[in-house]
Amino acid sequence: MFNLVFSRRFAMAHRLISGNSEKCATPHGHNEFVTVRLMATQPSRLDGHMNMVEPFERAKAAWHRWVDNHVDHAFQLSDRDTLIDWFRLHEPHRLTRILVTPGDPTTEVLACCMMAKLNALLVDDGARLICTEIEVQETPTNTVRFTGDPLPMLPPGAQWWTRADMSINDLVAEESASVGRNVLLPAI
Repeated sequence: MFNLVFSRRFAMAHRLISGNSEKCATPHGHNEFVTVRLMATQPSRLDGHMNMVEPFERAKAAWHRWVDNHVDHAFQLSDRDTLIDWFRLHEPHRLTRILVTPGDPTTEVLACCMMAKLNALLVDDGARLICTEIEVQETPTNTVRFTGDPLPMLPPGAQWWTRADMSINDLVAEESASVGRNVLLPAI
């Protein structure tokens, strides 16, 4: 069975407020690497002509665009973090740069959210591929690898990680709903 494997580097900042680590409760950053393993949903024999599972450019285009333009240099916060309210009040134009996770933005939850987002993007592109494994390297000595279906690991319902768009949170939709406007999240 063939697998297509892609890696991407991104910079991020986050803070973890639920644990006992004062060091991690202070906003800080990491340079992370994310590696994904894709597999054909309908594996078939090489055709003797193109001999590809899927052209690399097509297989990674939306994923790399999402990581490079939306995840890279985003501030990762828990959906319970009071800094979100601070940004709403003082810098609402930066809400689109906050990646919001259910609970603390640990490497484990980030891996599940990212894998679910990638699978949503792949389904939107014809469902020819599926992500079967994701690895997020937080530091040179700390890595999380997840295989399987990430959705049972995350809260149920429509969240940014289930949509085939470029979103990293649901704050823009919440803001527009609270003031009665209809603002569409970017769809690519």
